[in-house]
Amino acid sequence: MIPIKIDSAWKGTSDCRNCGIRDMVLFADLNEQDFGEIHTPIDDMVFAADAPLYTEGETAVGVFTLRKGMVKLVRATADGRERIVRVLRPGDVIGLEALATARYDSEAIALVEAHVCRIPLSVLHHLSSNSPRLHKRLMQKWQGALKDADDWLADLNFGSARQRVAALALKMRDPDQPDFTSFFARDDMGAMLDIKLETVSREISSLVRDGALKPCDKQGRRYEITNEVLLQRQ
Repeated sequence: MIPIKIDSAWKGTSDCRNCGIRDMVLFADLNEQDFGEIHTPIDDMVFAADAPLYTEGETAVGVFTLRKGMVKLVRATADGRERIVRVLRPGDVIGLEALATARYDSEAIALVEAHVCRIPLSVLHHLSSNSPRLHKRLMQKWQGALKDADDWLADLNFGSARQRVAALALKMRDPDQPDFTSFFARDDMGAMLDIKLETVSREISSLVRDGALKPCDKQGRRYEITNEVLLQRQ
């Protein structure tokens, strides 16, 4: 965890000004006067794969902007099972519900190494009240998170197992290389899609045999999308 000083956060010594996703994050529209209102350090943090950012029900200390990597949101069901409710990617805000409840309503776990900025709740509450730009950005992020959650449920929890796996392949495509997509542990995929681990593996193999996907590594994590139309028609 590396505290970012107020002046360096704006001047860019911590890559804030030159951040590759600056136009996507909460502070994209802030100016120097806005940054002058920040009186609590923003923490630049790195979480290893499988490390939790926070746990379900934990008292919140801040929200996180994801700069690099992927993070899964996990909730426990009434019968003790875990369900992945969404996967967050660079530009997404993690723990936004804490602004209203002061607690996290899910567990956030890094799927791969994740680089985040942790912004204290006090900073967001203060800036939201004093910066119309940040307040507007917060509302946009909140609305986007709600839409993403609805889309996630609609796209990945209905239809046959093959349709769900195909939909996930399209959702997880690399924004910088749209012809490639990334999967993760099969048990995670099963929990996300609400299908058995064995079924996930079988459907991925089927999509490879049919020419929709081509494996790019021995771990079965990265695939080339070789027939997007076939994936869309599942």
